[in-house]
Amino acid sequence: MQPVPVSILPPATRIRPRTALVASADSSFRQRISEVLTGLRWQVREAEGGAQAWAEAEATPPEAIIVDSWLPDLDLAEFLKDFRGSFPQVDLVTAGGVSAEESPRGPYRQELLYALRRIQDTDTAAWNTAPALDKPNPASGPVHAAPWPLPAPSAAARRASTPRDAAPEPAAQAQPISLSPVPIRVDLPAQGIEPGSSGRLPELVGEAACMLEVSRRVRLVAPLMSTVLIEGPTGSGKELVAEAMHRLSPRSRKPFVAINCAAIPEELLEAELFGHTRGAFTGAVKGRIGRIESADGGTLFLDEIGEMPLALQSKLLRFVESGELQRVGDNETVRVDVRIVAATHRPLAEHTKAGTFRADLYYRLAVFLIRTPSLAEHAQDLPLLVNHFMQRLGREAPVKRVDPKALARLAMHDWPGNVRELEHVLERGAILAGKEAVLTERELDFGLLVN
Repeated sequence: MQPVPVSILPPATRIRPRTALVASADSSFRQRISEVLTGLRWQVREAEGGAQAWAEAEATPPEAIIVDSWLPDLDLAEFLKDFRGSFPQVDLVTAGGVSAEESPRGPYRQELLYALRRIQDTDTAAWNTAPALDKPNPASGPVHAAPWPLPAPSAAARRASTPRDAAPEPAAQAQPISLSPVPIRVDLPAQGIEPGSSGRLPELVGEAACMLEVSRRVRLVAPLMSTVLIEGPTGSGKELVAEAMHRLSPRSRKPFVAINCAAIPEELLEAELFGHTRGAFTGAVKGRIGRIESADGGTLFLDEIGEMPLALQSKLLRFVESGELQRVGDNETVRVDVRIVAATHRPLAEHTKAGTFRADLYYRLAVFLIRTPSLAEHAQDLPLLVNHFMQRLGREAPVKRVDPKALARLAMHDWPGNVRELEHVLERGAILAGKEAVLTERELDFGLLVN
C-alpha cells in the first residue's frame, strides 16, 4: 500500500500537532499504533482501558480516539455509545473500523483507518484475508477486526511507521515473526477464536487444548444471561473461570459475590443467602440483606452447590425461576437481578439420579456447562504454571527460579490437589529456600511430602 499523501491533511493540522488517544489493554497494539501515528505527526496518549480513556478525554479532549475491539473493564458497545454522546467532536474509530452510520465521519477518519491498515499490512499473513477497514462490504454488514495476536514491533513495522522524509534503515534479511501468546481481544458477543491465535484468557494459564476449550466456552457464554454450571476437581480453578466470565460480561461493573455453600453451617446458610429480618432467629439482633441481594445487577457465584441441603435447594429453585426472594422472617418478596454461576466438584447429574440433588434445579443451573480439567490432564502446562506462580510470589520478594531437576521432580507428581496444590508447593519451597535464588529438589520434595 502506498503511503497516504501529505496533501490530504488539513492545512491547520500541519501547524499544530493533533492529539490521538489509543485505548487498549494490549501494550503491543498501543505501541504499534502510536509509532504509525507519530510518523504521521500526531501526538499520542495511551490508555489501558475504558475508564482511563474516559479520564484522559475529560482532562484534555483529543482530536481522535482509536478504541480496541475489546476493553478489559467496560462493555465496548456501552462505552462507545456514552463516549460519542459526551465527546461528539472527537473522531472515534474502533479497531474493527466504524461505518458512517455508527459514528459521524470526522476530518481525520481516513488517516486513522490508514494507521490501522499499516499495522495490519506489516503483521502476519492472516491479515491478508481480513476485509478492508476503510472499504466495508455492504453485503456483509459492519466490519469487525479478527482477534490480534500482535508480536513485538518488527523492523518492518518500524519502517512502516517512519515518515517518508526520514532516512531509510539498512536492508536486512526478513526474519520470521514470532507469535508470542498474548491476551486476545474479541467483540462481544464472542463468536469463537480465530484459527492460529492462542485464545487463552489471561486468568487461565495453560496452552493445552482442554484449557483453550475452557477459555472458548467462557468467551461464548460471558455476554449472555444464561446460568452456568462449572464442574471440575477441587483446586482446578473453578472460581477463576467464574471471575473471568464476570469480567467479560456486561455486568463487569457490578458486584461479583461468591459464597461457598460447603463452608457455612446448614442452619445459617439460608440467612446468609437470602438475608433475614430482626428477630428472625436467636441472635438476629438486626436485619441484613443476603448475598443474593448484595449481588444485584452483577454475578452470584455459588461454589460447591452440590453441598447445599435439599430443603434449601427448593427455595433457591424458586428464586432462579422467578427472580424473587423472601428474607428469613419476612413475608414481603424482593426482586433481584443477578446472573447465577454455580460450581461443584461432584458429578451432579449422577446425584440427581440418586436423589441427593434436585433434578429440576440441576437443569436450571446447567443451561451451559463448563468443565475445568485436572492438572494431570494438561501436565504439559506445568512449566507455564510454575513460571506464573513464581512471578506472583516475586511481588513480595525477589523472584526465584526452579532448578531443572526440581522441575522434572514436579512433573513426576500426580497432583491430586491440582493447580492449587502446585501453588502451595511452590510457596512452601520458596519459604524454605530462604534467601537462595533457586528452588532445588530438596525444598520441593518437602513440599510434596507434607501433602
